[in-house]
This record gives sequence, C-alpha cells and structure tokens, in this order.
Amino acid sequence: MIRCLLAAVLFGVSAPAASVLAGDVPALALAGLLYLGAALAVAPAALRHPRPVQDLRRGGWLLMLAIVFGGAIGPVLLVLGLERVPASSASLLLNCELPATAVLAWLVFHEHLGRRFVTATALVIGAGVLLVWSGGTFELGGLFIVAACVAWAVDNSATARIDQLSPGQITFAKGAVAGSANLALGLALGSAWHPTTGQVLAALAVGAFGYGLSITLWVKGARDLGAARGQVIFATAPFVGALVSWTVLGESVAVYQLVAVALAAVGVALSLDTAHGHRHHHDPLEHEHEHRHDDDHHDHRHDPPVLVNHTHRHRHDALDHEHAHVPDLHHGHRH
Repeated sequence: MIRCLLAAVLFGVSAPAASVLAGDVPALALAGLLYLGAALAVAPAALRHPRPVQDLRRGGWLLMLAIVFGGAIGPVLLVLGLERVPASSASLLLNCELPATAVLAWLVFHEHLGRRFVTATALVIGAGVLLVWSGGTFELGGLFIVAACVAWAVDNSATARIDQLSPGQITFAKGAVAGSANLALGLALGSAWHPTTGQVLAALAVGAFGYGLSITLWVKGARDLGAARGQVIFATAPFVGALVSWTVLGESVAVYQLVAVALAAVGVALSLDTAHGHRHHHDPLEHEHEHRHDDDHHDHRHDPPVLVNHTHRHRHDALDHEHAHVPDLHHGHRH
C-alpha cells in the first residue's frame, strides 16, 4: 500500500512538471526523454541480475503489451494532452486510468472487485466527473489524456502479472525500448526543434522520478494488492498533480475541486480494506518475486531463517485453504 501511495505522489508531481516542458519540446521527443530517464534511473538495479532467455519468453507477451501501451503510446498521448489543457485539468483527467484499469482487470483478467471496492471506484470516478464537468468541457487535449489512461490501464494489468522479471527490469525494458523509439521519431520529425542541455536534463529528471521510481514502486505494490486495488490507491496521483499546479504553477482553485478531492480521499480509504475470504485452490507454481514468510503461502525454508522481504525463485505446491485475500500474484482464480 505504501509503495502505491509513494508512486502516486511521484507520478502526480510529474504531470505539472512535464507540462512546463510540453510547449517547448515536441511530443514524441519529450515522451522519449521521460521514459529514457526512467530507464536510466532503474538501470543499475535492473542490470545487476540479468534474467535467462526462457524467463523473457514466458512473460514475453505481457512485457510487449507493457512496452507498447505503457512505454510508447501512453506517454505520447499524455504529452499531446499537456500541450492543450492546463496542468491542473490534465492532472485531474488522469483519474480516468482508475476505471479503465478496474474494468480491464475484471473483464480480461477476472480480478474480484466486490461491492466495497466498486463503491470506492465509483467515488473516485465521481470526483473526476465533478472536476471535469464543473471545470469546463472536454477538448481534444482532454481526449488525448483519456486515451493515455486507457493505454496505461492495459500496461497496469499486464505488469501486475509479470513475475518472471523484477519491477526494475520491467521499467527498464519499457523505458529503453519505447523511450528510444519515441525519441528517435521525435528527432526525425521535429526538425525545427533545437534541444538545449537544460531541456534534456529536466526531462530526464522528471522521467527518472515520476516514471522510473514511480513505476517500480507501483509494480511492487500491485503485485501485493492486485492491479485494480493498486490503481485505486494510485488514483490519488491526479490530485497531487492538481495541488502542485495550484500552489507551484499558480493556477486557480475552486470549491468544487476541493469537494472532489474529498470524494476521492473517501474512495481510496474504502479501497484499503477490500480483502475477501472463501475456500480456494492453488495450482503448483514456480516464480520469482519479493515476499515474506509470515503469510499463508511462503513456507519454504532458509538456513539461516530470513525474516525480512527478500527475492528469489521459489516453488509453491498445490494447496486448498481459506483465508482473506486480494487478487495478487497468488490469487488469480475466478469467481
């Protein structure tokens, strides 16, 4: 939970920060620099423990979805939107990522939502609707940002299920592949743009913190909570961005916006306790991810015992039991 919240703060700040650059740097080039910054930020950790080829093959199609939708399409659409709407409006429109992720997680990956979680989602959506329709009308820029949210919803649902690669390696792959491609296209098509050192360094810095560190934290949190629940907590990011836009960039704030923030806060609070319990079955499974041994699933032994979070490849035997759970890496069963 804490990881998803920290990811939300970092990503929320990145939207108004990127909006300052959006008017001067072509969309493709800026999107590329943002994700190259993300790749540079996680490169030391991602390259320290390379994965064998068979791991890449097993998670290949999910990783490709993450690269194409999350690393290539989403950032370009976001930058196109930031060029056309105020930073606070753009930040608040990012709430659309929540319902898109929840719907995909439910329809495609069969995550269990439950009434409490659906209520939490509805509150956050209601906050976004209040802000959008009270603050103005949808323009082309707003539609670009909504489309970016749909792209990131595909990315969210895919990355939450990749257990063959570490979060840092997933982020590095998205940043290095999609970031390089977007930057190359931006330089080829933006012949009138003459990049300055300040612009390049600023974009890389925004990408390193707002995308690199943020995405890594979100992937780790989503593996524990499930994509839909992780996204509800991450839905605080638009309001962080709006707050920065109001206080730092000097954009005006209205009463209805504060009401919307309160609605979203209640929705996020409701989502924090949405575990459900019933008897369920686990098939045999071998994978690698960060885990502890004080839960109901990791009973393998270490000598000496390990009492903190740690990562290594491990195996789960078939198991039938009953306990409270959320749709994490171990609970993808249907309801």
